[in-house]
Amino acid sequence: MGKKVVVKIADLAKAHNISLRELSRRSDVRHAALSELSNGKRESINFSHIERIAEALNISDIREIVDLVEE
Repeated sequence: MGKKVVVKIADLAKAHNISLRELSRRSDVRHAALSELSNGKRESINFSHIERIAEALNISDIREIVDLVEE
């Protein structure tokens, strides 16, 4: 069994009671990029996006945004 990186954008937006569009506005990350991350359709992660999301949501632990899980 392998491991998989999971980006928890949808969970974060829900927890902060905001839409992906609002997160996009706050973080200055394209809505399409957030949507792809949220739906697991992106193969790569731009670290500057993660940094901007963390800043926008006042997150200090990257594990709130990304996680490594067993497949």
